[in-house]
Amino acid sequence: MKKIIFTKDAPEPIGPYSQAIACGPMLFCSGQIGLNPQNSQVVEGGLVPQAEQVMKNISAVLKAHQLDFQNVVKTTIFLTQMSDFVTVNEIYGKFFKENPPARSTVAVSGLPKGVLVEIEVTAFKPS
Repeated sequence: MKKIIFTKDAPEPIGPYSQAIACGPMLFCSGQIGLNPQNSQVVEGGLVPQAEQVMKNISAVLKAHQLDFQNVVKTTIFLTQMSDFVTVNEIYGKFFKENPPARSTVAVSGLPKGVLVEIEVTAFKPS
């Protein structure tokens, strides 16, 4: 059985999808972009503030299901420019200090609202 996860501490979906779906011990989180949850606007300042906001948004969704970054087993990072990899990797690494999850990173031609980075995660909730 699936359960929809929603928190006001992360941006509301901008389309027909859920912030996350819990199914058994797994949590499948939709991709997060650098939107401020209070006003649904892209944070200003470019890549670094966007990447930091993405990670805050992911943290809020995980917390809504009583999880944190230690529960994350897989991530996918979408970048509009692969040249941003090092910068995003540095910010991302602050949240996965030990036992990091499996990860894929891909360059894409565009992301919603013209953002520079989007990250989705899958987490596991032990019983």
